[in-house]
Amino acid sequence: MASEAALKKSESIQNPLSLKEITAPIRDDLSTFRTFFKDELRSDVFLLDQIIQYLLRQKGKEIRPTLVFMTARMFGTVDKRSFVAATMIELLHTATLIHDDVVDEADIRRDFLSINKLWKNKAGVLLGDFLLSKGLLVALDHKEYQLLHVLSDAVRKMSEGELRQLKTSKLFNMTEERYYQIISEKTASLISACCQCGAIATTDDEQIISSMREVGMDIGIAFQIKDDLFDYGIDNVGKPTRNDIQERKVTLPLIKALEKAPKLEQMKIRRIMKKRKKKKADVNEIVNFVHKYDGLKLAEKSMEMYANRALSTLNKLPVKNGLDDFEALIRFIINRKK
Repeated sequence: MASEAALKKSESIQNPLSLKEITAPIRDDLSTFRTFFKDELRSDVFLLDQIIQYLLRQKGKEIRPTLVFMTARMFGTVDKRSFVAATMIELLHTATLIHDDVVDEADIRRDFLSINKLWKNKAGVLLGDFLLSKGLLVALDHKEYQLLHVLSDAVRKMSEGELRQLKTSKLFNMTEERYYQIISEKTASLISACCQCGAIATTDDEQIISSMREVGMDIGIAFQIKDDLFDYGIDNVGKPTRNDIQERKVTLPLIKALEKAPKLEQMKIRRIMKKRKKKKADVNEIVNFVHKYDGLKLAEKSMEMYANRALSTLNKLPVKNGLDDFEALIRFIINRKK
């Protein structure tokens, strides 16, 4: 007969917990983090403070600080080092989002008008620069040089990934290998840094730190594949966005479908993807093509493989506490609807 713990785990896989339920054990840590984060953002420059107050209203899911605290909790105790790590990461992450909005000329961020839409590109770039500098200063003020090295490396990889994607999209020569290289750099590198920094904050065990870096990388890849699935989504995947299609970004669902399709259909879809301005009929044709050749299902299978690999690595580590919570967070990431 299955154990009670195994039955509970099976039930949670079929009925994933909400993020609020998953983060309940670190609710107080997240609350302390928000105060720590706000304190680091204070400025006596009126315009800067005005923009920052607007920015603070745009509350995201806080996945990255959650990963820091959940990792720290698995191998020790959440303390000041954990808060420093989470704050550095959130500052750097927010800076990159603001810079992305400027580059992409985005009007909306988290259901709010973007910074660049309200205050123009110059203010957006300068705010991003301010946040990057604050992230560096938090590390230096607390003499957290190891954390600084990890996060500086992550930001370098993120920039390289964005540039690599820009070049590849212009050439329209995206392959599955290039796709994984790009998302490993532009998305997974920072999520990997979250898990690595959470471990660094509580243990000196290099094996644990290295393993959590790998866990974070696999989670990050699964996270980005899930984001890319939304563009081709239907009800069971989440609200379709179609942004990648309009922006001519070739992602895993389309790559997988192109691999299965006959040559003539491949060529037709590639021609449509190259259009700078696509009609609704063009977008629908691409979406239907991806569904016809199982691009969505094949991409989901890859996402689940990376999530399962992260879980497998986790289960080999000497976790002290909170393993089930971390596993529930991974399941939430691959089952979320937005």
